[in-house]
Amino acid sequence: FTANTMATVSEAIGLARPYSAGAPAPYEIRDRFCAAAGEKVMELIAKNIRPRDIVTRKALENAAMTVAASGGSTNAALHLPAIAHEAGIKFDLFDVAEIFKRTPYIADLKPGGRYVAKDMFEAGGIPLLMKALLDGGYLHGDCLTVTGRTIAENLAKVEWNPEQDVVRLTTDPITPTGGVVGLKGNLAPEGAIVKVAGMAADRQVFSGPARVFDNEEACFEAVTKRTYKEGEVLVIRYEGPKGGPGMREMLSTTAALYGQGMGDKVALITDGRFSGATRGFCIGHVGPEAAVGGPIGLLRDGDVITIDAVKGTLDVALSDEELAARRTEWKPRPSTATSGYLWKYAQGVGPAVDGAVTHPGGAHETTSYADL
Repeated sequence: FTANTMATVSEAIGLARPYSAGAPAPYEIRDRFCAAAGEKVMELIAKNIRPRDIVTRKALENAAMTVAASGGSTNAALHLPAIAHEAGIKFDLFDVAEIFKRTPYIADLKPGGRYVAKDMFEAGGIPLLMKALLDGGYLHGDCLTVTGRTIAENLAKVEWNPEQDVVRLTTDPITPTGGVVGLKGNLAPEGAIVKVAGMAADRQVFSGPARVFDNEEACFEAVTKRTYKEGEVLVIRYEGPKGGPGMREMLSTTAALYGQGMGDKVALITDGRFSGATRGFCIGHVGPEAAVGGPIGLLRDGDVITIDAVKGTLDVALSDEELAARRTEWKPRPSTATSGYLWKYAQGVGPAVDGAVTHPGGAHETTSYADL
């Protein structure tokens, strides 16, 4: 799920040695990878190759492609912009979503597919997935990696494994577009994200009346008591980076819905996050978040919401005039984080579209501590 997604990213972005990130935790080979990593760090220091020499715009695009190709976690659309921010590169949710849109989904992995990360490792690992993308003309093969070689050079001796069906060739994808889709509309001017891996195309459009909750606990209680209705769009708001504060994942509610057999009979949208294990029509990272007066904070029960993951849209059937009128009536919701580190976090955190970061980032640095 998210852990496996970001492990895949670490190899695709060039910061982890080939095969190292996909090895299952109990495998003894991890001991050798750890020892080799220590040696490699010393070698990179001697050669003065730094993370920012490796994490470039092209490397971030490679990472996003592997997430799309493997039907990875929606959380990557938060983490990749945050990584880019640290490196001083502009690469937001919309950039990620654009790559998702043009990358084929080729790794048949759970929760939408049949296999788990261990199966992909046994079939040929993350390099097999990357080789399929490179040969298909998707990856940037000239990106530098921690091996001191490029992606293309690392993958030169990787051979296709015809005895497995975990990873497909890009000429025979599971779906022609990525397993994760970006959305935008009058309900999400700063975007939103949804995982569609494993969902049939005719199930990627949903329209229904809103049922609004101001935190996850309230929604979870309604689901537990079954006081919601089939066909509704459950809205969990004030769970974004600032409103949460902290943008926690809504795993409990989605798991409960599936446990009741309602996972494909309702939709769920939130300005919070989802787990990489989440299934069903679950839309996260809706921005601007409710805590700053975003449209999701203006919704009322019964408002008709339409989600179209094919077109990439998320809209509420309200005119601009009605939304503007509601905005004049909206008042900030008091936060429960009134002291301590959560208060500090809430004061400085930015929007999800840019990775929910808390400082100006690499682009604003005037001094590099690596040079001292």
